Amino acid sequence: MADTAGVPEPTLEEQIAAYQREFQDLDPQVEAIVSALSRLNRRMNVAYGRQTSELGISNAEWEVLKALVLSGAPYRLGPGELAKRLGLTPAAMTHRIDRMVTEGLVTRERDESNRVRVIVELTTEGREKWLEAMRMATVFEEDLLQDLTAGERSVLGEVLTRLLRRVEHAQPDAEGRLSDLD
Repeated sequence: MADTAGVPEPTLEEQIAAYQREFQDLDPQVEAIVSALSRLNRRMNVAYGRQTSELGISNAEWEVLKALVLSGAPYRLGPGELAKRLGLTPAAMTHRIDRMVTEGLVTRERDESNRVRVIVELTTEGREKWLEAMRMATVFEEDLLQDLTAGERSVLGEVLTRLLRRVEHAQPDAEGRLSDLD
């Protein structure tokens, strides 16, 4: 495999020109939008990864913390529900929970009302890590959108939400990942 370290990624314009050269049916306007969204998503994930790394957690652990917070107080879910929400296999979820229990981010206990069922619960430390990650993300996101007016932010939010709904409708089974990224 060729070494690509230090080789800059083509600009969007260069990428679209190459695509048009190789595939004449390409709509350059559509490709510009989709490619820009893809690059933005990738770069945002890198930025978020750096932030969570500063906190001593991984993006994968952040996803579990987020899922527990989104479940509402008392921030508890079964491992199967967590796996489903994150698009993971049960084995991958167990591995992730094992790490997080060791790190003190979550607890794993048997459900007192159903001893077969296991409950994963957010700890105080896990919630503090989530809150600090949110603080860091808020600063990053405000900086990202600083050049947009309130009206532009509103329109962008509405347009992206419409695109998301279209994809969710067309691909209802695609909310999780196809494979674990741990």
